[in-house]
Amino acid sequence: MTSKNSQETRGSGPTRRDMLKAGSVAALAVAGGVPLANVARADTRTIKIGYISCMSGPRADFGATDPWVLERVKATIKNGLNVGGKTYAVDLVMKDNQSDANRTNTVANELILREKCDLVLTNDGENIAGAADELADARGVPLISTLSPWEAWFFGRHGAPDKGFPFTFHYCIGAGDVFNLYANMWNTVKTNKIVGSLYMDTPAGRGFSDPARGLPAVLKKTGYTEAPAGYFQLSNDDFTNQIATMKNANAGIVTGTTYPSHFVTFMNQAAQAGFRPEVITVAGPFLFPSGVQALGDRGDGMSTEVLWNPHLGYNSSLTGQTAQQLADEYEASAGKQWTQPLGISHSLWEVGFAAIKNAADPKDKNSLREAIATLKIDTIVGPLNFKDSPIKNVAVQPLVGGQWRKAKSGKHPFELLIVNSGTSGVKPDAELKLLSQLA
Repeated sequence: MTSKNSQETRGSGPTRRDMLKAGSVAALAVAGGVPLANVARADTRTIKIGYISCMSGPRADFGATDPWVLERVKATIKNGLNVGGKTYAVDLVMKDNQSDANRTNTVANELILREKCDLVLTNDGENIAGAADELADARGVPLISTLSPWEAWFFGRHGAPDKGFPFTFHYCIGAGDVFNLYANMWNTVKTNKIVGSLYMDTPAGRGFSDPARGLPAVLKKTGYTEAPAGYFQLSNDDFTNQIATMKNANAGIVTGTTYPSHFVTFMNQAAQAGFRPEVITVAGPFLFPSGVQALGDRGDGMSTEVLWNPHLGYNSSLTGQTAQQLADEYEASAGKQWTQPLGISHSLWEVGFAAIKNAADPKDKNSLREAIATLKIDTIVGPLNFKDSPIKNVAVQPLVGGQWRKAKSGKHPFELLIVNSGTSGVKPDAELKLLSQLA
């Protein structure tokens, strides 16, 4: 298998600055001393797969495990892919979208028009849902995305559930499931039921805050009162107005959508203002242990939806590993604590390769599209069912609710415990605790 991207992988002595500018995951791996294995070229055609990752920018935490996942994935296809008795060589083209929608459009254009990829994968479902998806549909190139609630991806593109889209597919948790999960988690503890909310001004943030289909509707239905602090720009580093709104409303719960860097600033400023809610359940910052650790002692008790956790009893269709074994391998070799995107990025390759193997002709775009549309697969993140989904082109991922707690032992300061089974049916590890109970 060859892995290439732009001119940095050719010639001699590219600088790290050059590689980051060009978004080359493969070149970064070379610069870091990570060998790029090659698949022996079979006397057959080659399947080319493009992968768009958030390797830099505000969503960089989402792509941090991608180079590690890539190396493990390559080992599973070192001899190519066997489809219907025929072996195909695999060519991977990796791109960094820099967590930016415009950059996403640029690299998608390169993968689809210049590189002529047979399949494009991305773990940035938020930034892909625009001109990039439209280009894939128009050019007939199958594209699979994840890591953004499916409603934002689907309805943000004005999709019709009974029609879907020509060549673009998506899987992730549902925002509606997240809203109900939050309410179910909060119902297990005693609060004043006043919820302060703040949202990033992004498609996902606007989807979460939608009065009719978002969190506000669920709050109203379940007897909670919302104290909305409104939207904030991604460049914002001052949350004093939002904090004042919540504090004046006597909010006992804080929720919304932010990136990790935003919430560190929010928590520091909340502490300075003397704002101490009993429950904090926010989408985004607590997907990563680094986001919790950055809060110091205040990270104890942060709660969140959980897209993937080593405690979940799911196995990889690529390696046969359990979720726990995948996390253990990552921690042992990378020297870092596992993150939720680790399992999700791994599952994206599971879905992509399964579609290719199930296609009557993986080099035929319509055949590959049909293979995705009819796919049912058990992955490291759980069962994914495109075939029977009531929303065409979408597979809904199961989720659970979790709370970060200070670890009683082990090498990491915090551990993510499952406190609500959500849509998975998994048995919880513990009960949700109020922040005052953990102080």
